[in-house]
Amino acid sequence: MGRHAIKTPPHHATWPEYLAIWQAADEIEVFESAWNWDHFYPLAPPYDGPNLEGWTMLAGLAQATTRIRLGAMVNGMHHRHPAVTANMAATLDHISGGRFELGMGAGWNFMESDAYGIDLGPLRDRSDRLEEGMEVVVKLLTETTTTHKGRFFELTDAWCEPKPIQERIPIVIGGQGRVRTLRTAAKYADQWDMTFPADVAAWRELDDVLQAHCERVGRDEAEIDRSVHLGFEADGDIDKAVARAQDFFDAGVDIVVWSWRGELNPVSLDALATAIGEA
Repeated sequence: MGRHAIKTPPHHATWPEYLAIWQAADEIEVFESAWNWDHFYPLAPPYDGPNLEGWTMLAGLAQATTRIRLGAMVNGMHHRHPAVTANMAATLDHISGGRFELGMGAGWNFMESDAYGIDLGPLRDRSDRLEEGMEVVVKLLTETTTTHKGRFFELTDAWCEPKPIQERIPIVIGGQGRVRTLRTAAKYADQWDMTFPADVAAWRELDDVLQAHCERVGRDEAEIDRSVHLGFEADGDIDKAVARAQDFFDAGVDIVVWSWRGELNPVSLDALATAIGEA
């Protein structure tokens, strides 16, 4: 049986609703991790509706849970300097007792980036920034001091203390860019995530690309877990959804991230867990 996670997009709902779902998931062993996202606007209309900030949510959710692993899938590299990201990641690892996982991506949402004056840039810049930023993050989390001079970032004898509780914070790289994003995943990721693949064939095609990048950079592809986002409709056909997840597990996916759609109701979470257990 494959591994399962939940994702609660933090838009169009309230803090008590998210808290209830995460605390319920914390008590259901079948769910190994829970995720939100790193966006400032909702990703479904109305776009001027409520959207809670992901990192500060995680600090509260880390204190409100005891078992489940947690993170944001995925954080936009352009949203904050990688040195800030590294320090936030290390702090969240301490707050959570070593349960934090760091999801990173190149970013894509021009609506919120343009509104806030955050430079997203063309695709090449986003890809370059992600790869360079990951080098900075990994060094800060693992080395005593970091000196780096690149196209986007410059650090001189930089500290990041305290280091995480975990020997290594797992890194999740999310994205479907064949040339650059999957190369960055091959170099740095412990998990690669594909969001909402159209079908198993589409996932297999990109997984082949990832394996080729691993070979070129000298990485054992077996070291990288594979995950996919699948939508979970709270009032949908749960058995059908679980059967679709099994198709991905049969193809080689390790983790299905159930991305919540609809009312945040712990009863629906119980129903999903039951269907997974009976599959």
